[in-house]
Amino acid sequence: MGIIDCDIDWPLEINQTDVTGWALCLHPHPLHEGSKTNKVTTTLARACCSKGMVSFRPNFRGVGDSEGEFADSVGETEDMKFLVEYILNQYPQLKDKPWVLGGFSFGSAVAAQLYQEIKDSEIELPKSLILLGVAVWKYAKREIDLPKNTLLVHGYDDEIIPFDEAVDWLKNYELPLVTIPDCGHFFHGKLIIVKNLIDDFLG
Repeated sequence: MGIIDCDIDWPLEINQTDVTGWALCLHPHPLHEGSKTNKVTTTLARACCSKGMVSFRPNFRGVGDSEGEFADSVGETEDMKFLVEYILNQYPQLKDKPWVLGGFSFGSAVAAQLYQEIKDSEIELPKSLILLGVAVWKYAKREIDLPKNTLLVHGYDDEIIPFDEAVDWLKNYELPLVTIPDCGHFFHGKLIIVKNLIDDFLG
C-alpha cells in the first residue's frame, strides 16, 4: 500500500471534535483527468461540509501524489478500504459518528464496490451512499447490492454514460433515479442543482 494523496475539508466555524460525521468523496476516471479537484467531487464534499461533516477527497492511485498505477477499479477499491480504516484510526473522534460514501462516474463504481467490501467487514457501514453520473455497471468488477438509503443522480443528456443505460441497470434495484434535464455527464451549469439535491437527501 503506497501513499494516498488526500485533501481534507473541515466544516467552517465548527470545532474538529464537534463535527456531525464524515464523508468520503471519490473522483472520476483517473485515465481521463479525474482527480480530487473535480468540480462534481468538490460539490459533493462541500454539500457534506455544509451539514457539519468533515470531507475526505483522495486521489486514486497514480493521480497527483498518490502512488501506484491504475487498477481498473479493483485496486482503487482496496485502497479506499485501507483509507477508511486509516481515517478511523487517525481520527478517533469520528469512530462513533455516521459517515457518507459518495462518488462521481468512475468514483461511483468504486464507492459501490467499497460499500460491498465494508458490508463484508467489521467496519461500520456508511449511513448513506451517493452516486452521481452513475457508472457502476460500466466499471464495477463485482456484484453490487445498493442500500435503500442511496441517492442516484444522472444527467438526461449524459454523453459518456447514456441515460438509457442507467435506467436499464437500475431495473435490478428498487431505487429512484433523480434525473436532471438538459444536463451532460459533468453537470455543467447544474452543480447548484446537484448540491441542493444532496442537501435535501442528507436532511
